Formats: sequence, structure tokens, C-alpha cells
Amino acid sequence: MAFKFGVIALARTTFDMEFAEEMKNKVFAAVDRANIVTVGPRTLACDTEQVEAALTEINAQSDIDLLLIVQITFTDASMTIEMAEQSDVPVAIWGVPEPRVGGRLRLNSYCGINLAAHALGKAGLDYRWLFSSPDAAGIKDKLTRLAISSNESQMSLEQVAYKADITVDRAVKKLSRATVSVIGEHPIGFDTCEFDANELHELTGISIDQVKLEDVFERARSASSERANAHHIEAANSLIGLDDVDQEQLDRSFRLLCALEDIVDENKADSIAVRCWPETFVDYGCAACGPMAMMNQAGVPSACEADVYGSVTTLILQELADEPVWMADLVDVDESDNTAVLWHCGLAPLSMCDAEAQAEATIHTNRKMPLLHQFPLKPGRITLARLSKAKNEKKLMIAGAEVLRAPMAFTGTSGVIRLDKEVAEVCTTIMDEGLEHHYSLAYGNHLDSLRQVANRLRIPVLQIA
Repeated sequence: MAFKFGVIALARTTFDMEFAEEMKNKVFAAVDRANIVTVGPRTLACDTEQVEAALTEINAQSDIDLLLIVQITFTDASMTIEMAEQSDVPVAIWGVPEPRVGGRLRLNSYCGINLAAHALGKAGLDYRWLFSSPDAAGIKDKLTRLAISSNESQMSLEQVAYKADITVDRAVKKLSRATVSVIGEHPIGFDTCEFDANELHELTGISIDQVKLEDVFERARSASSERANAHHIEAANSLIGLDDVDQEQLDRSFRLLCALEDIVDENKADSIAVRCWPETFVDYGCAACGPMAMMNQAGVPSACEADVYGSVTTLILQELADEPVWMADLVDVDESDNTAVLWHCGLAPLSMCDAEAQAEATIHTNRKMPLLHQFPLKPGRITLARLSKAKNEKKLMIAGAEVLRAPMAFTGTSGVIRLDKEVAEVCTTIMDEGLEHHYSLAYGNHLDSLRQVANRLRIPVLQIA
């Protein structure tokens, strides 16, 4: 049976476009080898106009079996949602892995399909998905299954009451009295970061305090040089390479840290959720990652992309673990060795650095500005969690994993992990459930305590590993 796919390859120009072009060509070559006819331009679609032109060309055909959206690099989910809503045929998303060579994260494709899956699920739109190299064995069969599979697997949710302990009591009580300062709005297309303040308050008791980005930047600009220099001196005790980055931009990072500290102090905030891009780069002139990492280390969980539910999850984990926590993206899975990679630009707390590595000061790989932390995660047992609204149903996602001692997979802060279930099974659950792309993590095994927290909040638990 011959299939005809409408194919659109998405990319964002802040990633490695030369590599993206190479990968896009391999994708189309794989589709050709599978004897699948394609409709649509064989070029990278990097903006709304290019996507709309491609979609117009595809929708002009009446006998298409599948709309295949190839996430060559990470993008937000807005274009994917628009395409899915306009499509009269089944929709599939395809992400491609990239080599772990210790350099920059060149594509971040997996995180892109994770974000897209959540947005599609939240919008009530069906989807099929694939994460595979275009050169992988059996790729023809995988592509064919996209056209014929209904992809309707489900995972049961469990809700079990456990005897409360003092740690759970502390975490639930903390939530009921906590305040999250939300700085700016979440980026367009990041449906994973949407929140309803009243709904969240009813669920947890948490209060939300909104802060304008412009006010934060103004506070940062007016911070005293003495205070910024004190932070600089403190960072120099832990990070190498501070002298190698742009010093004016570095000073702005430390002043931004001062502003975040002031907001937390004045609002009595227990956690913050920050719109970290693009305004911190283009309007203020530095990366927010390093300052947020330092807030994490100081015991104020800090979530990027103004992800409030992510911020709340890190707050829960911090109370259970009684040590600094971190929120990351799952950016790669490898079935051959059953591992995955947790990564973010550079906002992990220094206490998570591998003792055999040296934490470095570095710049954002796409925006080329400091300050970011760079190091591999220390090996050890970790717990992952996410207060989720996937498919518009509240639940607490939990998972157990082990961080492996391994070379840096990508620049920034990252860790190679082995989950408690086969990574292929975990990946299937994440994509089928349309989970959010941010995962909070803490060292130690806190699965039972998280189940108790979920029981107190009267929400189900989804254990993916």
C-alpha cells in the first residue's frame, strides 16, 4: 500500500541551521526510501509565513493520508497547533535525536515534540508520534505505522492513601501558605506553562504575585555596584571562567540576581517563575540562567519560561528533599543503551555538580550571553515530578531514575539518566499522555512521599518510571 504524506519540517534559526538542514535532508531521504509520496516544500519552515504557505500547498491535495510535522529543531507549539487544527487528516509529529558530543545542544528536537504533544493533548487534538533517527533500522516500518496506527494506548492512574509523615505534613503546609512570584508572561506557544491562579489556589492554597519584567529590569539597573560585586566574588569561589565572558553582561547578571532577591524579600515569595527569554537578552542584556541557578541554590526554587506549575513542583520536592532542586527538559532518549538526558541552559544549583567535574561560567549557546552554570550532574538516585494539567486533567507525574556518571551530553547543565522503566516505555507514556516538557528533580527517593502529597491534594498519580 502506497501512502501520501503532507510533510512540514519545522526549525528555529537560533539552533544549528547547517546541521538542521543536513538532518532535514536525511528525513526526506528516509521518507523516499519508504516509498511514501510527499506533498509540501522540502525546505525548513522557520516562521509562520513559511508554515502557512506549506500548509496551503498540502491542503490543496485531497488524497493525503497523514500530515507529518517534523520537529527538526525545538520550536514552540503554536505552529503545530495551528496546523493540526486546520488538518482534515491524522497528524503525526517526528523528532530526531542528535549525538551527545559534549558541545551545544544543536537541535533539541525531542523537547520540541514533547512540548507539541502536550499542547495537542491539551487542545483535545489527536496525534501520533515518532522519535527516531532517519537512518535507524526499521524506519520504513515506523513511518508506515504512523499512517495506520490509532495510537490509543492508555495508562491507568492510581491514587493510594498512605499514612502521613512529618515530611509530607511539612510539604502540604508549605504549599497552603506559599507565594509564587511570577515575573512576566510565559512565551507564546508554551501551553505547558499556562496556569490559572484561582484554580491553583483552590488546589494547593498557593498565592500568585505578578511582577512585570520591566520592573525587574529597572530594579536590576539600579542595584548597587557593591552588592553586584559581592555576588561576583562569591561566584568566583565556585565557578571557573568568569573572566572569560563579557564583563558588562556578567555584571548585569549579578544585578539581575539582586533584583530577584529583592522581589522574593518584598513579596515574601517562596518560589519564582521567570520569563527568562527573549527579553532578558534583547531588552536587558544578559542571561537569567545563572541568577536563577543561584536562587535555586539559596533555597528559592526558580522555574524558567514562567512555568508556575513547574515552580510549584520544585517547591514540593524541595520540602521533601530538604535540599536544592532543579527543573529541566528531557531532551534525548536512547533505546540502545536505555538512557535519557535531562538538560537546561544553565540553571542547576551548584550542589548538583559532579564532584569529579569543575563548574564553569559560560554563555548561552544560542544567545551568546552570560551567565550560565555549566557542569554534569553528580551520579546518584533522583526523583522526577511534575504537577501536571496534561489533557486538561490534574495529576502528579512521578518517576524514579539514576543519574549516571558520564561525559557532558550537551553544554549547560545536564545529566545522563537511567529511568526505572525501559526508556522506550517511558517515552511512549510521555508522548501518549501529552505531558509537559519540564520535569522537576531532586536527589533521593521521594516517590512514596509524593504519593502522599497527591493524596492530600486529591489528585491522581501517574508514575511513568
